[in-house]
Amino acid sequence: MQVTETVNEGLKRAYTIVVPAGDIEEKLSARLSEIAKTAQMPGFRPGKVPVTLLRKTYGDAVMGEVLEQTVSESTETAISDKELRPLGQPKIEIKKFETGSDLEYDIEFELFPEIELTDFSSIKLERLKVPADEEQVDAMLKQMADGQKDTKPVAEKRKIKSGDIAVIDFVGKVDGEEFPGGKADAYPLEIGSSMFIPGFEEQLIDREAGDKLDVDVTFPENYAEELAGKDAAFSVEIKELREGVPAEIDDELAKKMGAENLEELKKSLRQTQENDLDSFSRMRLKRELLDALDAQHKFELPGGLIDQEFGAIWEQFEHQRENHPDQIDEDDKEKSDDELKAQYREIAERRVRLGLLLAEIGRANEIQVSPEEVNRAIMQEAQRYQGREQEVFDYYKKTPEAMQTIQSPLLEEKVVDFILELAQVSDKQATMEELVADEEAEAKKAKSADADKPAKKKRAPRKKKAPAKGKDE
Repeated sequence: MQVTETVNEGLKRAYTIVVPAGDIEEKLSARLSEIAKTAQMPGFRPGKVPVTLLRKTYGDAVMGEVLEQTVSESTETAISDKELRPLGQPKIEIKKFETGSDLEYDIEFELFPEIELTDFSSIKLERLKVPADEEQVDAMLKQMADGQKDTKPVAEKRKIKSGDIAVIDFVGKVDGEEFPGGKADAYPLEIGSSMFIPGFEEQLIDREAGDKLDVDVTFPENYAEELAGKDAAFSVEIKELREGVPAEIDDELAKKMGAENLEELKKSLRQTQENDLDSFSRMRLKRELLDALDAQHKFELPGGLIDQEFGAIWEQFEHQRENHPDQIDEDDKEKSDDELKAQYREIAERRVRLGLLLAEIGRANEIQVSPEEVNRAIMQEAQRYQGREQEVFDYYKKTPEAMQTIQSPLLEEKVVDFILELAQVSDKQATMEELVADEEAEAKKAKSADADKPAKKKRAPRKKKAPAKGKDE
């Protein structure tokens, strides 16, 4: 096998590989002989089919298989012999091959950059510690009680106000014709719940039980296709006015919520709140850590990976700009595409740098995700699809790309935990308002492209099929 370097620019490498025809013929003959041991053809006993006949009948198909194996093995050998560390799978292009001649093909890839890791014990970080807020616990209890409320008729005759429950009969028409779902009797509508078409509930305010009225509305553009954007007229009769009666915050409410008693329910709510606060605090701490790592490590970045990451960010931004323009940062709305692209390319570079850095820290310190951890994560994901858990589990097991989406975040968090164990982390008591305000400020600074999200590292090269002629990309 002959390997010739054709490109050596920064992290980019390219080689032309030539495999002698004799090597290919040897592999082809060996494969045909192996097939002949079990081959069955009319007129021949099993395992007695001549190799020459198999070559004539199945030669092209077997040659394709041999070429796939040859390209895979020779590529791995070339990379191993040169002690290279490719970033992802090489691009492969067959340049020349005919039966009986040498196989010539090109490979192209980028190298994993050389990264000199710093002393993580020099990193100083601050972790905010926020206790559970009893007022928030009480607010959640009140919300639960409201959700379990009963209703009772309003004793006095008065006008409808927000929060009341109007029991109504209604018939809706579009272009003078009734439409499916536009009619009901004795329907309990809570005023202010926004359960009906925009503008409907507001027209019932200040009315009284016994009133009959016409309500004119326009269906939203994002409504069902046959009604979207159309005007509708409803004939409404208010049959009764009722008001909500919140449930008592007591042991009975707690039991309805699945707790043994009120104290256990409060304890559960405090724990939930503390978990949420800890999650916010960790997000902030992780962001500070990534900032420190980014500042401490500068190394050459692979241009191809940056282009790939920038393309994903820009595609996300364009989709957001077209479909959800209200979510675009106000500052970004005033910038030109060139300014935005420069801004998002910087974000792409940061994400690539952090992704490669975390991957290198994990490799250098032999940090791995166990099969048990992966299985737990898959099962947590599968629980979102009740009744289809096994189907989801099988999908991840059979789909490497999907499995990568499970493994990568797990590995990233383990690497972060490893660094935090070495860093100087001090705790600071803070209020919920301080934590939330800090989080909102950082979220705005990060923009909509998730600047702090490390880019996913490409998978290491693995055996890959190659066609008899053409490209394998």
